[in-house]
Amino acid sequence: MEKSVLIADDHALTRHALCSLFASQEDFEVCGDAENGQEAVEMAQVLRPDLIMLDLSMPVMNGIEAAQALKQLMPETPIIVFSEYCDVFSEREARSEGISALVSKTEPVSVLLDKARAALHYTAGGFLSPFNQTKEQPHVHTRS
Repeated sequence: MEKSVLIADDHALTRHALCSLFASQEDFEVCGDAENGQEAVEMAQVLRPDLIMLDLSMPVMNGIEAAQALKQLMPETPIIVFSEYCDVFSEREARSEGISALVSKTEPVSVLLDKARAALHYTAGGFLSPFNQTKEQPHVHTRS
């Protein structure tokens, strides 16, 4: 069964390349594309995608602001941030915003597709470690 993906990136060339990439996969369909975070939030409410891809740096509403709004509206929908600025956005910050994974635009597209599939496979709300493809479980601290 195909999973629907909403893609938001302010650079048209990147956005169209991502749309083509996901459309070429048998298990994905692109339900929409947005050029800023606000547009992504508005479209997501109508389209109800299975997965949302956000660029970190976008006009009107950036990827973090969009992720915050989307998690309020659609808490179970996994969000992947795909950006050239992943190094300035830590895993801790991503986890606190409900982002499932961070993928650098410098990584091979296979990494992006793998993380997209993994994000859909695991329960939404978890963070996929960039060092392995597993969902990190919360640490439980107990008193001795």
